[in-house]
Amino acid sequence: MLNALGVFTVVVVGLMVGVEFAVAFVINRILDALPEDSGQLGRAHGGRMLGSVMPVWYISSLVLSAVWAVAGWHRPGIGLVVTAGALLILSVIMSVLLLVPINNRGKTWTPDNRPDDWKKQMNRWDRYHYVRVAILIAAFTLLAAALA
Repeated sequence: MLNALGVFTVVVVGLMVGVEFAVAFVINRILDALPEDSGQLGRAHGGRMLGSVMPVWYISSLVLSAVWAVAGWHRPGIGLVVTAGALLILSVIMSVLLLVPINNRGKTWTPDNRPDDWKKQMNRWDRYHYVRVAILIAAFTLLAAALA
């Protein structure tokens, strides 16, 4: 049963990492290359859509990792799960403090009401997001290694 929990956790976290990686290195680059206001409108829509789904995904990933850590406390490799859980906590804290405030502003912007520095704010979000993706990849890697 513990192995099934581990596999399920790795799959859930891995899918989340894949989505966040795609946002960072594919979706946002496509949106930024679109003409005129299309990219900004796309980012606003993405912020609304993913902004409603990702919090549940992040918390679920963290809870699954915590359950795995508690259930397998005396098993070899559990330190990897605990460390991954700590990284997931860091990603949630980072999200709440750094990324969500920018996203909450950006998802309401239109070409008519966006601030003059909207591109600067999106670039800041992107930089924070790159760091968060690296943290998530590390957490995923640790969880996958814990299965071995």
